[in-house]
Amino acid sequence: MSERTRRVALSGLLTAMMVVLGYFDHAIQLPIPVPGIKLGLANSVLLYAVYMLPAGQTLLLMVLKVLLTGFLFGNPQVMLYSFAGGLLSVLAMLLCRRVKGLSVVGASVAGAAFHNVGQVLVAAWQLDLPELFTFYLPVLLLVGILTGILTGTVAQAVMKHLRRSPQGK
Repeated sequence: MSERTRRVALSGLLTAMMVVLGYFDHAIQLPIPVPGIKLGLANSVLLYAVYMLPAGQTLLLMVLKVLLTGFLFGNPQVMLYSFAGGLLSVLAMLLCRRVKGLSVVGASVAGAAFHNVGQVLVAAWQLDLPELFTFYLPVLLLVGILTGILTGTVAQAVMKHLRRSPQGK
């Protein structure tokens, strides 16, 4: 099998996993009365991509995740929030990957935090409510730290048993 074929097949598999986990994320109702809070299960797959695949392929996976889960479980507005959060999250995790001594769990927490920042940036802009940074973002960051620890722990455990892609950095 050619390297290109292998990359396409792996991307398809990871995208499918993110869509399925995105479905569970959408279906699981957390007992927290704050909108926008999810477990972020699909982010464990994206975190795997951050550490095991090239940056460009990881960014493509994030875009595919946003588009597919947006069309299946959301709407254009949800996709805008997801894209802003996903882009900041992936960029933060890619930067964290370069920090010597920072664990996968630490990168996951950073990704979760920046995902929340991206979503609040869009919400504050769309709703013209800069106060969201004062009263909504701290709540999201607290939950993001907890979910980031969860998804980072899952991704770290899985990565111990999988080998790195030859193009992964």
